[in-house]
Amino acid sequence: MQRHSRAPFVLNRWTGRRAVTNSTSLHENSEKLGVATLDRHRAIVSLMEELEAVDWYSQREKAAGDDELRRILAHNRDEEKEHAAMLIEWLRRNDAAFADHLKTYLYSQGSIVQAEREETGDSKSADGASSLRVGTLRSRGAE
Repeated sequence: MQRHSRAPFVLNRWTGRRAVTNSTSLHENSEKLGVATLDRHRAIVSLMEELEAVDWYSQREKAAGDDELRRILAHNRDEEKEHAAMLIEWLRRNDAAFADHLKTYLYSQGSIVQAEREETGDSKSADGASSLRVGTLRSRGAE
């Protein structure tokens, strides 16, 4: 997309019309994507923005010299976390693959990397060493 002379707008390369810059992260023609894909995109972009705001407020809170300002910034940061959680829940409800991954990792105990390896059937242990077990051999058809 070409930048229009007046921010925060850009020219949409497919339509030639002005678009708000936060809509420019689409990589395909929006007219070909469909409502569900566009809504998921909106949720993902919004989640990214909320997490970025969490980071910014956290940095500001740590850098602030005034105690009350630090408390306000911490409060604002935590509000952004709430917004992020709401968006994650929306994505879970509207994206089955995302929901499956959340089921695997959220509130799990132990190594997150090991949980991924168990989910995908990777035989390496959490420290990267290969580990063959009876269950592993059986799943490969060797008994």
